[in-house]
Amino acid sequence: MASKGVGLVDQFLDSLWLESGLSANTLSAYRSDLAAFETFLLKKNVPLDACARADILNYLAANVRSGSSARSSARRLSTLRRFYRYLVREGLLSVDPSADVQSPALGRPLPKAITESAVEKLLAAPDGNGPLVARDRAMLETMYASGLRVSELVALELHQVDLTTGLVRVTGKGGKERIVPLGDEAAQTIKAYLSDQRKILLGERVSAAVFVTRRGQPMSRQAFWQLIKRYAAKAGIDTRLSPHTLRHAFATHLLNHGADLRSVQMLLGHADLSTTQIYTHVARARLQSLHSEHHPRG
Repeated sequence: MASKGVGLVDQFLDSLWLESGLSANTLSAYRSDLAAFETFLLKKNVPLDACARADILNYLAANVRSGSSARSSARRLSTLRRFYRYLVREGLLSVDPSADVQSPALGRPLPKAITESAVEKLLAAPDGNGPLVARDRAMLETMYASGLRVSELVALELHQVDLTTGLVRVTGKGGKERIVPLGDEAAQTIKAYLSDQRKILLGERVSAAVFVTRRGQPMSRQAFWQLIKRYAAKAGIDTRLSPHTLRHAFATHLLNHGADLRSVQMLLGHADLSTTQIYTHVARARLQSLHSEHHPRG
């Protein structure tokens, strides 16, 4: 039986390679998932092409009991669905046992929280003088003060920033425009950077981008990520940060200090309020932690 199963898997993988041109790593992952399922079935003396819906359900349940995440279970079920659809399509099986099996609910991963004190340390990390330090300080302050997406931050152009009113005009996802306040601190750091430090970075070159590299090119997402990692290490922050961390912090800290969800939605540029609601879970967890730590009856 096992050899027959191996033969079916090989046929399936060959078909995937020919039709979809999947990479060797992806094909290897499919093979691994199917081998694990076949091992589970062989304990019950059931071949791959004779399993029933109940076998798949039992397999997924066994995965959960062994500590697999919902995401891993969903991926394994996806592999089984693709495999059995192939067998039915090729006439090797009359009924697809995976057809009525529901995927496990994945939920939406919570953004990683970073405390206000950690943000303060990060923002203070670009110390000293020079055009690069001035630029880095302005970028970090702007990101935290405005909640811009990383793509919006690095694409920011001079005409979008109004330091007189302290506002920035951003075109976000779907081409939707929104106006976001910068706050005094961010506005001052941008002003200090634009006054003469940006000109030093540009030299004789011309650019519409607000934040430029020493070569006079617009800052990239990858370069900004490296910048955050470097300053996080300098500030002694152990939490693994990403460029989106400051956007997450912006939303969470606003909610922690009493901002209403609809206002935060507008500032973030979310089309759907449910996208913003994920931050309420982070904010609530933080408030509960503070209550437990500091309230006399916590």
